[in-house]
Amino acid sequence: MSAFETRRDQIYDWLAREGSAMVLFEDAEGRRDPTVRWLTGHPADALLFLTADRKSLLVPWDINMAKAYAQADIILPYSEFERRPGAAILGAAEKMKIPPGSKIEIPSVTSYPAFLNYVGTITDFDIICREHGAGETAKKLRAVKDEDEIKIYRKAAKITNEIIDHLEKNVRSGKIKTETDAALLIEIESRRRGCEGTGFGTLAAGPERSFGIHAFPAYTSAAFAGPGLSILDFGCRYGGYTTDVTLTFARDCTAAQEKLLTLTEKAYKLALSMARPGAAAKTIAASVDSLFAKSKKAMPHALGHGIGLEEHEDPAIRSRADNEWILEPGMVFTLEPGLYDQVHGGCRLENDILITEKGAEALTEGRIIRL
Repeated sequence: MSAFETRRDQIYDWLAREGSAMVLFEDAEGRRDPTVRWLTGHPADALLFLTADRKSLLVPWDINMAKAYAQADIILPYSEFERRPGAAILGAAEKMKIPPGSKIEIPSVTSYPAFLNYVGTITDFDIICREHGAGETAKKLRAVKDEDEIKIYRKAAKITNEIIDHLEKNVRSGKIKTETDAALLIEIESRRRGCEGTGFGTLAAGPERSFGIHAFPAYTSAAFAGPGLSILDFGCRYGGYTTDVTLTFARDCTAAQEKLLTLTEKAYKLALSMARPGAAAKTIAASVDSLFAKSKKAMPHALGHGIGLEEHEDPAIRSRADNEWILEPGMVFTLEPGLYDQVHGGCRLENDILITEKGAEALTEGRIIRL
């Protein structure tokens, strides 16, 4: 079986437990869901129907792209259903021989007017739209990467590490002078190495702008890596999966800035030492919060987050009381402690972590670079 078939099997099993006959996953403008790619390999823009009798029907906007990349039992162009989701649901139900009166689940992000329209026009079936349904189930399943995904991640991390080294070399040599220089180098080098591009908008903030968690604008023509603290947050998207790292470049730092750097490095080492199978993500994040609090500092964001086909996925690595995630082998997430000061600037150290049976493995080599 292919990895896509194995992943679909988990949804088929869920459908059987829920008593639903068919489920729709939708990846479209305004309603992006990379679960479609996770289950079929199709890059983007498609409807995917899975049925309780373990059949899959992909309805792509671009049939040529689907023939090149997708794996599904049946592939039909969206034009066959007049490019209307309601018509596609009815057509899929007929094609997949769904009995009248059966439950058909649609995405939880469906707007209320659209839901009412479906209920009013698709009267032979029970249309289900709920918060804790197939979409959330798929997201939780995606939190644990399989062997195929981990292989992709190792390649993506290798590329990311090469670019990190290239960035450091070019900063030290003076070839990178501005935030734009740094951001464009990442874009060029990631595509040169076979990536689909960057995983998200690169954030490059020189000493005058590094006080923000996420600099605005994302990068400018301002000086980068001059005296003080500069932050560079980026990811490389390879095979659909994105890395996410943050480097801090420190030059001629004051005592206050050096304290921010030292605390951030200490927090990262603490978090990495605690990350292992069975560890509660909330406990790790709370320990970092406590470390910062002892120095009368506070981190204004979560310690980390899962990554995958999206830049922010499960598991959540944060100290919020409602965080119930327990780490297990196959999870890939960031650890990114950071401190920010409007006067002294900010620093963040972020790497991508894979949980294995033996513990935590840092896939990437993000670091604080003292110039």
